[in-house]
Amino acid sequence: MRTPKNPNIIQIHRNTPDYPARLLDLSDPPNSLYTYGDIRLLDLPMIAIVGSRAASPEGIRNAYYFAQALSAEGFLVISGLARGVDGAAHRGALGQNQGHRTIAVCGCGLDIVYPREHLDLAQAIANSGLLVSELAPGLGPKAWHFPRRNRIIAALSLGILVIEAAERSGSLITARLGCELGREIFAIPGSIHSPLSKGCHQLLQQGAKLVQSPQDILEELPKWSKTSFKGL
Repeated sequence: MRTPKNPNIIQIHRNTPDYPARLLDLSDPPNSLYTYGDIRLLDLPMIAIVGSRAASPEGIRNAYYFAQALSAEGFLVISGLARGVDGAAHRGALGQNQGHRTIAVCGCGLDIVYPREHLDLAQAIANSGLLVSELAPGLGPKAWHFPRRNRIIAALSLGILVIEAAERSGSLITARLGCELGREIFAIPGSIHSPLSKGCHQLLQQGAKLVQSPQDILEELPKWSKTSFKGL
């Protein structure tokens, strides 16, 4: 169903065929989703890449590189359109002239872009990928929206890669929710002296797979690799 204020935004309900089945793994799946872009992407195998908003230059490079490599292997990269790791992951997935896609799950209505500096990125995602939110158009970003956004990212993905996270961060919420849902959890280690490594090291201590290259992820999800984007 198209929304009256913006005909590009389509609302899909839980009892319709377009609703992604993986969201039903949640104890509280959204009653509906608002989408802007190609809703057929919701059926593809996804991997979430999440991390710090205040990522280091190395974290930004890692997010871009892993997203680009995993996208080339057929995974659809999903993230939250935030500053730092999220934005770099979306850009890496889109790449340059690759024809690849990415999904951004937003913490506000899809007629609002947050943060504002990602306006061009959000438009690029809408043009060749998909923007998703459970929030109706007109609803701005609120602090409590983002943990709920994170549960959607966790549920839609087959695995979650955490790149730089402090001890208390939204990325760890996403990873915890993913673990509860039976998703694979991956983390990149860093310096023991860096606050941005503490969250990843915590995940590794709890059993996440240590990742040094995209191949480490592909080895855990082999049957999903090489999925084609052709025809979309």
